[in-house]
Amino acid sequence: MGVPEPLAGRMSMAEQHEYLRARFSRRTMIRGGAVTLGAVAGGVFVPGATARAATPGRRPGGTDTVDGALVAPFGRHLAYGGDPRTEMTVSWQVPVAVKKPFIRIGAHPWDLSHRIDAEPRPLHTPAGVGASGDHTQYYLHARLTRLKPGRTYYYGVGHAGFDPAEPHLAGTLGTFTTAPARSEPFTFTAFGDQGVSYHGLANDALILAQNPAFHLHAGDIAYGDPAGQGKASDTGFDSRVWDQFLHQTESVAKQVPWMVSYGNHDMEAWYSPSGYGGEQARWQLPDNGPDADQLPGVYTFVHGNTAVISLDANDISFEIPANLGISGGTQTRWLERQLKKYRADLDIDFVVVFFHHCAYCTSTAHASEGGVRDEWVPLFEKYTVDLVINGHNHVYERTDVIKGGEVSRELPIGGTAYPETDGVVYVTAGAAGKSLYAFSAEQSYEGHEKDVESVSSFVCVDGGRQSEDVAWSRVRYLDYSFLRVDVTPASRGRLATLKVRGIAETGETVDHFTVARRAR
Repeated sequence: MGVPEPLAGRMSMAEQHEYLRARFSRRTMIRGGAVTLGAVAGGVFVPGATARAATPGRRPGGTDTVDGALVAPFGRHLAYGGDPRTEMTVSWQVPVAVKKPFIRIGAHPWDLSHRIDAEPRPLHTPAGVGASGDHTQYYLHARLTRLKPGRTYYYGVGHAGFDPAEPHLAGTLGTFTTAPARSEPFTFTAFGDQGVSYHGLANDALILAQNPAFHLHAGDIAYGDPAGQGKASDTGFDSRVWDQFLHQTESVAKQVPWMVSYGNHDMEAWYSPSGYGGEQARWQLPDNGPDADQLPGVYTFVHGNTAVISLDANDISFEIPANLGISGGTQTRWLERQLKKYRADLDIDFVVVFFHHCAYCTSTAHASEGGVRDEWVPLFEKYTVDLVINGHNHVYERTDVIKGGEVSRELPIGGTAYPETDGVVYVTAGAAGKSLYAFSAEQSYEGHEKDVESVSSFVCVDGGRQSEDVAWSRVRYLDYSFLRVDVTPASRGRLATLKVRGIAETGETVDHFTVARRAR
């Protein structure tokens, strides 16, 4: 029921929302220590638990505030919770401290009566750290649970003095859609190494046009630390680059869950723990990994018939060893448990793994990471992972099907791979926006195929680089691009498929192939 007409005529939009909220509050219940608001149009919303501190030495936020009417939120970005069918986090930023930040949410843009307090996570960067100066950033998060699967929700974020329910702020509303209760076709997109640039913005525009259910960002997110060595002595660090990045990305991330893994440029050594304190302030990712404090970028979620696993390759990188061994092997053991669980689940057809450092790449910059080959590739093969997505090298490159370090099946453009018998396909999609790298061999992509028998490259091992000549480099494209994956569940007499396309910034398709599995 809405606001009675005699009252509505005398009330502002915000007052009407508060009236509706007060009416619903009669059904408010306390469950397990969390306040659960009554259901409206099929959804119930609960604020999440208090988060861990982003950095122990930060300056407290919210002590010096300005008139909230003068401050507009920006940089909205979504992330799934552990269950994408029922959980979503909405995160955003404000340029200065504000009072009483909150989110409004509902099933219709005119019915945002549920108002939930947001959790502030101010991040202080002291003077003398790179180019940042004495700077505090203000990040806010609202964790929503007990949502309904497959539903579209409307939301607005605000604070005292800025209420998105007011008519003149209606343009600030956003939407998101939860994952469906059952398997159905969907699309997701992926890339790595975006940063802030015209090309990054152009890729975002193309990604939005794909209408993805979610987006995977395989590390090196904003490049606030341009050195990328994960050391406190790295020069050029500027925390304000994140403000630009989140503003750039908002066009997509305010409505598409933007799921990140962490790369070498995301180890910002000034923030503890493990250089990830800044990321913990800015992002709220699923906390179902082996150690949410030490490895906040390690997690998993399931969308329909597809399980997605995010890993932190900084833990096993010989090339850039700032965080080498930080998990003590717990990440790899956790990975095997997840792979074993997903392969035993009859409702899951595909397992997609994404992380930063490349298992197989021939770019002249970083090429392949031996730590990944040693630790994780055997597990990918043992549990027949369907697709591995990497960044790190600022190129597009795709392998043939690989097993035991060798080509087990050639996979030409337009071909089909069968992981259950063939092996694993690896894609480097690291040309999202930062300056491009190079190949030692000629480019070879759709409409411009130039197959070669072998490519000279190297792999980063303990102690340096080891040269190798490889036969698995099938597609090489040197321009800005991203990955689109169309997922189709199995139907009667048909295989479940991942149809994968490499798409250039121009919209041109530079690669396409299919990964197929039998129904179980």
